[in-house]
Amino acid sequence: MNPQLKAVAYVGTWVLIWGTVASLADLILLDRDIYGSGSLGQIITFSSYGAATVVLALKLAKRFLKS
Repeated sequence: MNPQLKAVAYVGTWVLIWGTVASLADLILLDRDIYGSGSLGQIITFSSYGAATVVLALKLAKRFLKS
C-alpha cells in the first residue's frame, strides 16, 4: 500500500474513533442532564477525548505506519 494512502487511512480511522467514542459519551451525559447542548461541558468532553485520541494515535503510529 502507498505510504501516503496508508497515513491518510490511519488518520481517518482515528478521527472516526474519536468522533464515535466522544459522541457516545456525550449522548450519555446529555441524557443524564449532566450538561446541556452547546455548553462548556460538551466542549470539554470532545476536547478531552480528542486529546486522548491524539496521544493514542501517536503512540501506535509506528506499529501501523511501517513501510
